[in-house]
Amino acid sequence: MNLPNKLTVLRIALTFVFMAFFYMHGVLAKTAALLVFLVASLTDALDGYLAKKNNEITDFGRLMDPIADKVLVLAAFLAFVERGVVPAWMVVIIIFREVAVTGLRLFALSKGKVLQADGGGKHKTVWQLLTIMAILVFFILKEGGAARFGFWNTRLEFLYKDFIFVIMLIAVTFTLTSGLAYLIKNREVYSNEKTD
Repeated sequence: MNLPNKLTVLRIALTFVFMAFFYMHGVLAKTAALLVFLVASLTDALDGYLAKKNNEITDFGRLMDPIADKVLVLAAFLAFVERGVVPAWMVVIIIFREVAVTGLRLFALSKGKVLQADGGGKHKTVWQLLTIMAILVFFILKEGGAARFGFWNTRLEFLYKDFIFVIMLIAVTFTLTSGLAYLIKNREVYSNEKTD
């Protein structure tokens, strides 16, 4: 297994480390969760860069890189739903898009074709990662601000939650539009399927 593929697998492993820190109490644990998430996100850019630079692009990398992204992102969004910060319907839309695109990739793979992520998907992933980091900052401010510095109050929490709702709307919009564009772009994979 080459280095880019190892980084892809590492991103999946770091997802579980991130979740462990996120569910611990205290500002230090939440800060550690943010740092682990940041490192995991950086592996997404690094594995693709190294694969192209060293000509180490593999079918495994083409398939598993976007799956590793989805594992990381969906784990975070589901945790935020459980904590009552993100509406469940938004995450359901994100999950539906990811399942549809991944299903298309697996279907294409069964026909001997490997569909790579496109530019729209990469932009969507970047926006989702930034959104998740902003939400993690919310938890750091809430736990640290209230417990250690005393500046956190109900008004600040209300305003920040409004901000979270807005950036989640943008993330959902990017997710839907990039998914539709990807399905249309690769429609030849499923449009010529014969029915019995």
